Amino acid sequence: MTTTPVWSVDPRTGKQREQVAVEATPREVDEAVRAAHACRGALADAGARAAFLRAAAGLLDEAAAHVIEAADAETALGPGRLTGELARTTGQLRAFADAVDEGAYLDVRIDRADPSLSPPRPELRRYKVPLGVVAVYAASNFPLAFSVPGGDTASALAAGCPVVVKVHPDHPATSELCASLLRRAAVSAGLPADVVSVLHGFDAGLELIRHPLVAAAGFTGSLRGGRALFDAAAARPVPIPFHGELGSLNPVVVTPAAAAERAEEIGAGLAGAVTLGVGQFCVKPGLVLVPEGPDGDRLADALTKALGETEPGVLLDHRMRENFVTGVRERAALPGVTAPVTPGSGGEHTVGAGYLTVSAGRLAGDGLAGDGAYEVLLEECFGPVTVVARYASQAEAAAVLGRLPGNLSATLQLSSAETEGAPGPAAGLIAQVTGLAGRIVVNGWPTGVAVAPAQHHGGPYPAATSHSTSVGGTAIERWLRPVAYQSVPDALLPAELREANPLGLPRRVTGG
Repeated sequence: MTTTPVWSVDPRTGKQREQVAVEATPREVDEAVRAAHACRGALADAGARAAFLRAAAGLLDEAAAHVIEAADAETALGPGRLTGELARTTGQLRAFADAVDEGAYLDVRIDRADPSLSPPRPELRRYKVPLGVVAVYAASNFPLAFSVPGGDTASALAAGCPVVVKVHPDHPATSELCASLLRRAAVSAGLPADVVSVLHGFDAGLELIRHPLVAAAGFTGSLRGGRALFDAAAARPVPIPFHGELGSLNPVVVTPAAAAERAEEIGAGLAGAVTLGVGQFCVKPGLVLVPEGPDGDRLADALTKALGETEPGVLLDHRMRENFVTGVRERAALPGVTAPVTPGSGGEHTVGAGYLTVSAGRLAGDGLAGDGAYEVLLEECFGPVTVVARYASQAEAAAVLGRLPGNLSATLQLSSAETEGAPGPAAGLIAQVTGLAGRIVVNGWPTGVAVAPAQHHGGPYPAATSHSTSVGGTAIERWLRPVAYQSVPDALLPAELREANPLGLPRRVTGG
């Protein structure tokens, strides 16, 4: 059987660096999943899981210089950005270890029997159990925090689910390095190394989602790729949950009062959000509604100045670079679309940041081309570009928002009077964008997703394929299912539900 090599590639030059692995065969996919499935019993030990997650964080920290060097060589994201991403990654691992220790994620509920009720209530005890083997599809733009050691892996392991990661081809060497550290950490905690394993290759990813022992999947990537896997997960003889993040436009609305109050500040801030990570953040603002008139012009001038001073950057790979250049060219060619700062090719291996502008009336439907050509302006373009739509009235801005699909975030730039005074039109804007997005930002920028208990990173389709979050403490809920035990003798109950509460878990009890 022929094997397909997996190469690490330098995006700064497009040249192959080293062969890292070979693409997995169907047999190797089967072996990896079966080995993971055999680890479920070992992962049932909550103490070992928490120790494993902390050991993984410690080993990643110890190897930080090596990990960051490997990731930068494959992604060109830079040591500064990657140092922060590694800290976020190890922080996630430790946070989920704390969650395992606390035990609240099990959501233990006990309803005492009450024969006086009509109908009588039996004794009921409920908690959550792990689903089984989780397939994780690594992201391109976060080689650590959304890849092998990232949030999907950490939350699944915390839930007690073994993980098989389909590595992203943009950073295979980094992924192998991180996988080796996680496997060492598992052994140090008394767990089998196969609680985490990695696979390479497009076909391997399809084999993985179809494997009968895979119980759920997590994905971060494109709409096209994610939808194909989502459909495959649903088409299985036994469908499985597929928690996918498939892209987002992340609209921003600047009110007239906000533009009047701080146009230059908003313009500069927008430029920073659009170019952060060379525009390769899933929450990059891709559509900005700015009022017509002098104040909106001042904002646009500040944006033009800031983007014009931005140096060209390197995207994650040359395929993405070509898609970006082509996508910008297609959008800029539409009638009525102009480019005050032309985004696109910045050199043989780089791209230049910029923005396009169009009247909101076109996006709202006035004068739309019969073939729907302007719809492309309402789709994500991965890279350092945004679309500024100038609106003449609140109704026109609302009409544009009404045409948008689901998003990870929506941002409102409001004036001090709008945030401090009595509820007015801003309250209506909040209500409208709440229907569009999973996170609402006021007077900030959506780039930078805090790992915190109250965080939600998801949204209506296509931002996500489920209503769960991939960031924050409640991400663990994706990999669990509830089970209720009715009138089961105490000695036969799982330890988590026994009357004496031997594990000291938080629980909600109803009745005497």
